Amino acid sequence: MSIVVDTRDFIRKCDAISKAYSRMPNEVAAIAVNFSKERFVEQAWLDVTKTKWRPLKRKRKGNRSNTVLVATGRLKRSIRKIYADTNRVIIGTDVPYAEIHNNGGTIKETVTVKQHNVAAYKRKAYSRTRKGRTEKIKAGTVKAHVVQSHQRKMNLTITARTYLAPSYTLTQRCYLHMTVQFIKALK
Repeated sequence: MSIVVDTRDFIRKCDAISKAYSRMPNEVAAIAVNFSKERFVEQAWLDVTKTKWRPLKRKRKGNRSNTVLVATGRLKRSIRKIYADTNRVIIGTDVPYAEIHNNGGTIKETVTVKQHNVAAYKRKAYSRTRKGRTEKIKAGTVKAHVVQSHQRKMNLTITARTYLAPSYTLTQRCYLHMTVQFIKALK
């Protein structure tokens, strides 16, 4: 008496699981990149709950988009997979201003303003306060002139508008995707 065990189905399922496992890092990276780019569309960070981004203070001129962080689209387009293996996936961007927009912060620097021309324009009357003294500025025409190169102290606070960070929702999406792929591999 002999027993014959057919292992072809078992081997096929093991191969399918192995292929799914090797594809998983790139698929999870794509999910993470798409999740981050969705933040620009929704204008909000999504962790357990959705946190709206602070809107722009001023409208942009002309036909330019009034969407926050999408003046040219460079930042959104730059988000990509940096590294992916079976242990971890890293997505990021190479845009120099990405970190301060994502995390927020204050810029305190002295910047050099290049020499440039200012066209003639009409000035409205207004009042300003300098060193505790209020001055009234009359309306008039300002002649075209050249502004010489000079230095200016910069003190700028940028609000955090998170688009790249660990997220509970992203983690759940990745787990769900992996579960579905492994279940498909076992069928």
